[in-house]
Amino acid sequence: MIIQHEEKGEDGSFFIEESNERVAEIVYTITRRNTLVIQHTEVDKELQGKNVGFDLVERVVEYARKKEMKILPQCSFARAIFQRETKFSDVLINAH
Repeated sequence: MIIQHEEKGEDGSFFIEESNERVAEIVYTITRRNTLVIQHTEVDKELQGKNVGFDLVERVVEYARKKEMKILPQCSFARAIFQRETKFSDVLINAH
């Protein structure tokens, strides 16, 4: 599965398409303070349990690192990944 990236102004998403339909997506907004806010993650039922959501979060983290941004995971799924994965703590805006 190929993860694609789309950005329009300060809004963007990483997504997977099958037959011209998005079957998995993570949506974000970039704030003026160079913060990437993860707003929503959605994965079709057929792909759930196959680490697709995790892969999307990982791609957002890679992107944020390249752009020297911090991430604020407002989406409950992404927030759970950040709480579990300490390897992402360097980009987490509210790391404790």
